[in-house]
Amino acid sequence: MKKYVVIVAGGSGTRMNSVVPKQFLELNGKPVLMHTIEKFVEALPNINIILVLSAAYKADWEALCEKHNFKCSFQMAEGGETRFHSVKSGLAFVPENCVVGVHDAARPLVSVRTILAAFEMAEKAGNASPAVSITESMREMYDKGNRAVDRNNYYIIQTPQCFQSGRIKSAFLQEYTSAFTDDASVLEAAGEKINLVEGNRENIKITTPQDLIIAEALMQKKR
Repeated sequence: MKKYVVIVAGGSGTRMNSVVPKQFLELNGKPVLMHTIEKFVEALPNINIILVLSAAYKADWEALCEKHNFKCSFQMAEGGETRFHSVKSGLAFVPENCVVGVHDAARPLVSVRTILAAFEMAEKAGNASPAVSITESMREMYDKGNRAVDRNNYYIIQTPQCFQSGRIKSAFLQEYTSAFTDDASVLEAAGEKINLVEGNRENIKITTPQDLIIAEALMQKKR
């Protein structure tokens, strides 16, 4: 099956305390988003890339591509009001009968192994979401206070979340609700069971200035 990935790059610099959108911040010599795109090309050289970006940032992105002589090919889709609407915009460019991943632009440290595992599971079983176990103690808040929970029952979910395209495109015909925190939750609401595959702990989402420092250190360690 042909492979597509929708890379959602609609973030801003709010939590980074930056006027520069987080996907455009420099990491190890080039924008975060370029590292993300290159990782998918490394994993799947023939993958079709759809970049979902706010129209307000299109000119900035084109200028960065020229500055860094960035030659990876991609299609552009316009970002929406929420992540749900942005992904839906990207999925409009994806045909039936293929496997599509949806990935956060601000996760440049996803591994080739994680990408391949998610796409392979989705092709066989309909969908796949990378997950890593929780190593910290956890407590649940409720109306009378809080209580300890068994962390072995919980996982941190990452991207790319991968799907057989017909199934996820159909699921995105639902009305948006705030319960749709990721793409797997959209498919789950349509009645499908979600399959988990092992993620990689380095696959952090760059959201705060501290995350950028950690990502830089992890990238330097790999060199």
